[in-house]
This record gives sequence, structure tokens and C-alpha cells, in this order.
Amino acid sequence: MQKRRGFTLVELAVVVVIIGVLAAFAVPRFLASVERSKAAEAFNYLSAVQAAQERYHARQGTYASDVDDLDIKMTAPKYYTVGTVQAGDTGDLEDSWSLTLTRSGASAGYGSYTVIFTQEGFDATNSTIAAKPEINPMQT
Repeated sequence: MQKRRGFTLVELAVVVVIIGVLAAFAVPRFLASVERSKAAEAFNYLSAVQAAQERYHARQGTYASDVDDLDIKMTAPKYYTVGTVQAGDTGDLEDSWSLTLTRSGASAGYGSYTVIFTQEGFDATNSTIAAKPEINPMQT
């Protein structure tokens, strides 16, 4: 009698099912992690703009109406469309400003969302990323 070596079809099917279950849990977490890192790019860009706006305001007495006028040289975020600097809540660039980044392209099933900063920092009230805590780097 010869002894057979190898796996039965049932054993292979069980392994495939186990791998499938593990992947079902791991893939969404991985995609959220990747999207969270892309969102962090927006927050880093806007934080740099906020700091530069404050320096500009200290020198000029008003906030800059264009990011190109600031003392930073940054490339535009890869995954976001940069809006234009707008007057903030007061309606005047002397007192306030607002800048919106909109997620462009595929976003791992999270759809389009915005990240808004003002002279006060992250605007959680008006940013649509605030409704997505799994990818929001500012979520506590």
C-alpha cells in the first residue's frame, strides 16, 4: 500500500475560507489607513498655509488672497484640488480667511470630501471630512 502525501480538497477549501474571512476584515482597515494618510497630506498643507498666513498678516496687516503670495513654496497636494483663499466669517481678509481642499479622484469608497482651514485652524463644522471619523486625522 502506498502512502499518499498532500492535502485533501476539504482541507484546501477550509484554508481558502479562513483566508477569505481574514481578508474581509483586513482590506477595509487597510483602505481606511491609506485614505487617512492621504487626508493627512491635506492637513499638513493647510497647516503650513495657516502658519504662513499668520506671518503675512503680521507683516501686511491683512491676510493674503492668494497662496502664491505667502512665504512658502509648496507643491499642491497630489490628491486634492486647492480652492481659492476666501474671506472668512467676518467677510474681510483683514480679519479672517478660509481655504478649502476637495478630495479629487478615487477615494477608496469614501467619495468626495472637503477639508477647510481658517485663521483658527481646522474648521470641523464646515469640513465634510468631519463626518468620516475613520479617515479624519483630527478625530480624537
